[in-house]
Amino acid sequence: MIKKYKGLQLTAAGLLAISLTACGAGGSTTTPAPGASASAAPSGGSTTKENVTITFQNIYPDPTDPKNGMLKKIVNDYQTKNPNIKIELDSLNTDQQKLKLKTQAASKEVPDITIVNPSAQMKPFVDAGLFAPLNDMVDQNGLKGTFQEGILNWYTFNNNIYALPDGNNIGLVYYNKDLFKQAGVEVPKTFEEMVTAVKTLKGKGIQPMAIGEKDSWTGSFLFMNVLLRTNGGPGFLQAVVDGKKTFADPAFTDAVSSFQDLIQAGAFQEGATSFDYNAGENLFKTGKAAMYYMGSWATGGIETSSVNGKVGVFKFPTVKGKGNPDEFMLAPGSAFAVSANSKHLKETKDFLNYFMLNFPKEAFAVKGAVGLAQKVDGDFKAAGYSDMAMEVLDLFKQVKGGDLAFDNTMNPGTAQGHLSSIQNLFVQKKDPAEVGKEHQTAYDTNKK
Repeated sequence: MIKKYKGLQLTAAGLLAISLTACGAGGSTTTPAPGASASAAPSGGSTTKENVTITFQNIYPDPTDPKNGMLKKIVNDYQTKNPNIKIELDSLNTDQQKLKLKTQAASKEVPDITIVNPSAQMKPFVDAGLFAPLNDMVDQNGLKGTFQEGILNWYTFNNNIYALPDGNNIGLVYYNKDLFKQAGVEVPKTFEEMVTAVKTLKGKGIQPMAIGEKDSWTGSFLFMNVLLRTNGGPGFLQAVVDGKKTFADPAFTDAVSSFQDLIQAGAFQEGATSFDYNAGENLFKTGKAAMYYMGSWATGGIETSSVNGKVGVFKFPTVKGKGNPDEFMLAPGSAFAVSANSKHLKETKDFLNYFMLNFPKEAFAVKGAVGLAQKVDGDFKAAGYSDMAMEVLDLFKQVKGGDLAFDNTMNPGTAQGHLSSIQNLFVQKKDPAEVGKEHQTAYDTNKK
């Protein structure tokens, strides 16, 4: 079984550490810069001159995302130091990568490095023996100490670490201040005010919200924040697993009802289920939508887009008077895993060690260091991070717990039933009780 935190408060504690004293003017952390230690680390080169190709599957395909450039820089630096090693990048969007990995796993042809998500999502791959334990590599060059306290637990099974995360994030709402002003709307303090704001924006000819719902996890992530509120706090899915609740519970059906209120008000762009993650986000980044609900990992891409300077953030509000805005959807990030069947296991681990040691420094340099899983050394404000980024960092200080995404909590079969059910709500309105039955059937069919 996975070794988890004692409750979500410890996840929150890990998130709190992200904001650090780096947010303060002139402040910086006392932790040595992870990237700085890379110069003392071995270049990761092979002990022979044999030509080696390492396939690196990743989810940074968008050239406008700072992490895309950061990825290429670290890879190029490594290849310069190790001319006999070629890093072959396979850059895909999230859903494309998930689908491709399933196919590769079925034929036991997992890339040397691939992307997995924490907890329940990665467990089947671990159980199938597809990933190599990384304990030995994580202990090299001080790499383990660069991670936020407790974050590696979400990627640990039977005391073995099987993946290294890129982020530790929270869900929040980004909004375009200029479009809000143009429509005469204020930041909503309740979900019901959000729905009203959507109608007002729509009436002014402004697209209220953007979403990339072709990648079905995006709608799920938003829906789960509604459920976090209607449930009055975290733990609804755990209560289902414990037999204390079912998907017929009013907390769930109320969440479906409120979620559909948002959709039916015209919140999302026409054909939302045909927009993938990048296309949906780009609507917001190009000023074509007033709001965007997403994990804080989106901050870097927004900061380097055309709407930089026009964007603010706010906490997801209460729903029907329920919930605490200081409880967030928590998102231990996607993570890098190494194939147990890699033909170049040593070289692959050496490269990943180098990559992760340099990750915080290079991400910080390209304005992509908000919400990392690793400690960041540096003064964000002095480095020119936007006011919006500083707002996001401040929100990390206010986290009082929360929930994980549905597909990081439930087994894959149940999660797929959920993702399809929620995605369908973008196409047709349904009786909340019927949506509850769809979920219960998926859970009963797939539980072990």
